[in-house]
Amino acid sequence: MYNVTFPGLGINVTVNPTAFRIGNHDFAWYGVIIAVAFLLAFLYAIKSCKRFHMDEDKLIDAVIVGIIAGVIGARLYYVLFDASSDYINNPISILYIWNGGLGIYGGVICGLLGAALMAKHRKISVPAVLDLGSLGFLIGQSIGRWGNFVNQEAFGTATNLPWRMSSEATQAVSTTGVHPCFLYESLWCLLGFVLLHIFSRKFRRYDGQVFLLYSIWYGVERFFVEGLRTDSLLTPYFPLRISQVVAAVAVIAGVVLMIVFRNRTTLTGCGSPKIMELNSIIDEVSEKKKKEIKLDDDGTSTIFESSDEANTVMAGGSIRDEGGEQAEKPQESSVPDEGEEVPPTVGDAEKEEETNQKDE
Repeated sequence: MYNVTFPGLGINVTVNPTAFRIGNHDFAWYGVIIAVAFLLAFLYAIKSCKRFHMDEDKLIDAVIVGIIAGVIGARLYYVLFDASSDYINNPISILYIWNGGLGIYGGVICGLLGAALMAKHRKISVPAVLDLGSLGFLIGQSIGRWGNFVNQEAFGTATNLPWRMSSEATQAVSTTGVHPCFLYESLWCLLGFVLLHIFSRKFRRYDGQVFLLYSIWYGVERFFVEGLRTDSLLTPYFPLRISQVVAAVAVIAGVVLMIVFRNRTTLTGCGSPKIMELNSIIDEVSEKKKKEIKLDDDGTSTIFESSDEANTVMAGGSIRDEGGEQAEKPQESSVPDEGEEVPPTVGDAEKEEETNQKDE
């Protein structure tokens, strides 16, 4: 149980890391939050399949493999760069992921790699899968970081900023307050998701572009926020924070590849309308919406396929029925034009004959 305060904002909350208990087993909020983050990211990816012109079943295969590889990668990343001898003395504890110890960069790298390999096996565009996976990661990271808040971990150094955070866990670092690093990353990833979501729908020029932008966007934030943290993993031979090194490499590689691919226009799904037209891509989602609500030239809503059909029905006629039979033609007006002779009907002819007989 933690008593968490934000002195500069006047916020005081009590946080219990345990969400609920079944029998003798405690279920932590951290795990619940991570599960929700995965679920929302997964639902977003499935919802975006039509936009990206991907087969849902094939993408699900890639996502499942990506999740498994991501969890394994996150754990190995932490174990490999952990400075303690805990895992050497007790190797079986490597499997105890419920005790904590996951490196987000290991999860991102291995998760995307696993998803990419399955995408290649299932014959769907690997760069497009990386684009969609990047957006999913931003959702997951923006939500998942609140698990660190519940556990009161991954915080930063002492600060006097108005949004500083203080709790029993931060007292060893500062009695006045520390940087809430979880909040920095959560908000940064949320903003990144909104911007890259819009970019993917309206401005994407080639498959893989969103992934490169994600690498740059997240790498910049992680490089600076990691420098504030007090629990960073260090490289084995140099006093460098491993996540800062990985972030710097990701940013540099992303910028270089963006320059190399600046004229690329290979696209298989949503993006810039001009590039979609260049690749003969039709936005099926937008086209479906247009068919549901068709508009005449004057902006009036109609259920007809064209304005000619609407005019035909308004004139008293009908269009083809479902059986494909010829539509009835609109009835012509019974009022003759001026000067036009009207042919006698059968009834008129009989009346004229009776009149002639009487006259005789």
